Amino acid sequence: MGQSISEVLPYAIGVAISPIPLIAVILMLFTPRAKANGTAFLLGWVLGLGVLATVVYVVANAANASTDNTASDSTSTVRVVLGVVLIVVALRRWRNRPGPGVTPEMPKWMAGVDRFTPAKAAGLGVLLGAVNPKNLVLTLGAAANLAQMPGLSSADAVAGIVAFVVIASSTTAACVAYRVFGGDRSRARLDDAKLWLTNHNDAVMMVLFLVFGVVLVAQGTGRLSA
Repeated sequence: MGQSISEVLPYAIGVAISPIPLIAVILMLFTPRAKANGTAFLLGWVLGLGVLATVVYVVANAANASTDNTASDSTSTVRVVLGVVLIVVALRRWRNRPGPGVTPEMPKWMAGVDRFTPAKAAGLGVLLGAVNPKNLVLTLGAAANLAQMPGLSSADAVAGIVAFVVIASSTTAACVAYRVFGGDRSRARLDDAKLWLTNHNDAVMMVLFLVFGVVLVAQGTGRLSA
């Protein structure tokens, strides 16, 4: 069980520190429906990540990625390709980063967050949790790691997926819990966090893309050469 958790841990941390989803949930926590929308967003986020990780693992495991050389090589090749894509995106982020004193532009949909219903908040949680490109790649990497582990039992695979989802959701859950139980001062603290994430979004994302791009390429090529 410990090994399955260690295999997904780096990817889960990468998902957990995604700036845009954290900004989105903080914005929801400042709306009149703060508790309902924040909770709905968190549930959608958990559901999206859990379903995606499970589907990828089941498909890769059914192809015998841990024992069949062809399936394993295919899985590793996909990881190398995804890693290269992340590295390219990191370089593009660096080249296109805002200049000094320029406020980074946030997605336009954020302007309408205050009018979201819980159903829309849950839908956004699913999209940002499982469909946005960075989380999609990292979830694929985590599930592929589990599928390629030789002799992994079903219980250990479930433990790995659960650990991935819990850790990946920890920062979002912490924001919701802090707003619900933190009283009036939580607004100021969360607003400070939102401002920091907004100003440093490009830098954080560039580092994440670069680090996990290198990790995916290294792991993929390592398994191809084994």
